[in-house]
Amino acid sequence: MIKTKSLKFSYDGKKYFDFPDINLDSGENLLIIGNSGIGKTTLLHLLAGILKPESGSIGISGTDISKFSDTELDKFRGDNIGIVFQKPHFISSLTINENLKLAQYLSPSKTSGDAKKILESLNIKDKYRQKPNQLSEGEKQRASIALALINSPGLILADEPTSSLDDFNCDNVIKLLKKQAKDHRAQLIVITHDARLKKHFKKNLNL
Repeated sequence: MIKTKSLKFSYDGKKYFDFPDINLDSGENLLIIGNSGIGKTTLLHLLAGILKPESGSIGISGTDISKFSDTELDKFRGDNIGIVFQKPHFISSLTINENLKLAQYLSPSKTSGDAKKILESLNIKDKYRQKPNQLSEGEKQRASIALALINSPGLILADEPTSSLDDFNCDNVIKLLKKQAKDHRAQLIVITHDARLKKHFKKNLNL
């Protein structure tokens, strides 16, 4: 269950964002759609606990994370939230397996998933021992989904996951994200400007 109320944020007191409330029940997914520069990534970073709001509340599974310290946010995010960034975040000197193991190590209190099984479900099990620069862009995207799933999060946040894809691959990626969220019993929030995704979500929020 994800609920936000009266959420506001500004960068250095100059650029202000005032976000509509989110009310997402357990088992529901959400598409947040809006044009560039309207604050989509800022909202995702607030939901992920990467940024802290100026005012308002962010409730995830009954916990208001807006009141957390930076240390508490880091721990909560590691235990409860998986993020699929627009550009994959890997340590380039490590293999995909080592990147996944590092994510598990950084969240020792959480029951982690099986890296090989997650990669297999994403059809990239054979890339287990390869480094990120040895993967195609599509494989990197799937590996970034694996990274988001490895600690069995209750919430998956995806930032513009289909922005550079053609229609066929756009449909494939969003279906894959929804399937992985369902299989891992997680909720999915996708933030995008890509209007093609509206047909895949029952709940939409326009910024």
